[in-house]
Amino acid sequence: METPGPLVKTAVATLLLISTLLPITRQFFLPFMPIAAYLIWFYACRFVPSGWRPPIWVKVLPALENILYGANLSNILSAHQNTALDLLAWFPYGLGHFGAPFVCAGIMFVFAPPTTIRYFGYAFGWMNIIGVTTQVLVPCSPPWYENMYGLAPANYSMKGSPAGLARIDALLGIDLYTSTFTASPMVFGALPSLHAADATLEALFMSHCFPKLTPLFATYVLWLWWATMYLSHHYAVDLVAGSLLAAIIFYFTKARFLPRIQPGKKFRWDYDYIECGEEVVAQHGYGLAGIDGSHPDSDEWTVGSSSSISSGSLSPVDENHQVWADVYHTER
Repeated sequence: METPGPLVKTAVATLLLISTLLPITRQFFLPFMPIAAYLIWFYACRFVPSGWRPPIWVKVLPALENILYGANLSNILSAHQNTALDLLAWFPYGLGHFGAPFVCAGIMFVFAPPTTIRYFGYAFGWMNIIGVTTQVLVPCSPPWYENMYGLAPANYSMKGSPAGLARIDALLGIDLYTSTFTASPMVFGALPSLHAADATLEALFMSHCFPKLTPLFATYVLWLWWATMYLSHHYAVDLVAGSLLAAIIFYFTKARFLPRIQPGKKFRWDYDYIECGEEVVAQHGYGLAGIDGSHPDSDEWTVGSSSSISSGSLSPVDENHQVWADVYHTER
């Protein structure tokens, strides 16, 4: 990476290291580290010499599409185009994909249990690292390539294409998506679809925090699925692979790390303690974070105020604790 220069790189690295030392910034920048690694990996993969890369799969995805679904769904959905449909597809694919992670993180920081945003960041970053690595190792051409070149062999000197997003540039009179996708460092990264993966992961985390709104989040994922195929950026099999990757990452995180929602708690500051992972009956103790030492975190704004204790959300106590309580009341 020739730019930015060494001074800027050193300054950024120094600030990032400092941010991991201060408690108030560490709670935000530690979850961001895997995401930063993903962004650097996505940008830097262009520097991998083409001689080191595997051949590009041009026929695999169209063949799978026909075998699994009996037709090319992307071509079917993009056959009828108009301005209204272009705008409808642009919102989740061209805007929501970049803004939704920040919106979801902000909402979960305020309303979800403490440490939720941390594991959302970890899951989001590692999922995308796995996705980009898969795209590098198994490069596949997207639907727009088939529309432009048929099934002719591809090579790494070819430029990317905005496909349907070029119509948005023309409509708005700008050159945003055309220049961005033409210079994309990942031209043949159709499988898996990280647009589908990101939307699915966001929907699963938000559904975990707000179960009553699950239909709304599922609708958003389906909306983005349609948009990616309408804009000729992905085959349906890419979307399935991306959402499957997101589901694996989410349920692994949920089973081992994600704090459980406690009834009656609306804000993160209402939590006196957190219970991490799937609910299981431990042989000794209750598996409470910050109480038995399973997942303590003094850096994050985890502990509720003393007023929240009166809400009845007291931690379970053991027999020794009860003995000391009896002694206390006896002395009084």
